[in-house]
Amino acid sequence: MRLSSLKMALAALVAAIPALASAHPGHEHTTSFMTGFMHPMGGLDHLLAMLAIGLWAASLGGRALWAVPAAFVGTMLVGGGLAVAGVQVPFIEQGIVLSVILMGALLVGAARFSVATCAGIAGLFALFHGAAHGLEMPLNANGAEYALGFAAATALLHVAGIGFGMGVARFQAPIVTRLTGSIIAIAGVFLALA
Repeated sequence: MRLSSLKMALAALVAAIPALASAHPGHEHTTSFMTGFMHPMGGLDHLLAMLAIGLWAASLGGRALWAVPAAFVGTMLVGGGLAVAGVQVPFIEQGIVLSVILMGALLVGAARFSVATCAGIAGLFALFHGAAHGLEMPLNANGAEYALGFAAATALLHVAGIGFGMGVARFQAPIVTRLTGSIIAIAGVFLALA
């Protein structure tokens, strides 16, 4: 995906948010969408993992640029659906913290695997994030609107990570990606100890 395509996708997402979440009191779907949208933004663990996924996708380039974030968002929705359906996903909190640490480590090590393997890694981590979103969905929320909200926020965070990664690539400074990965991994360790 070219940079111009990414810019157009981001512009479309940002333009759609007001229409999806018009703030008219008394509309349950608005509350559901915004609650879902804000959920990934409210936790440092979610923010770091989702930005790291975008940054990793940008560092991989090629088909991974869209496949890794798409695998994350798709599997995250599956994880959310499992949680809402009452299916027990074990070790959710540990999986989320581990995703932050390991994503940071993958960035530090400039890890490169096949696109399918990278998408699989992203999907595995996403299962835990999605399950957490599903478990924390308010009882009165519209499930589809809530899921759309957290999926949109996640995609936006991925695009931010991709944008940062493309900026790093433009300046040919891979050390910045590795440094950012180390900060993410260290933050993950602190989250694990908190």
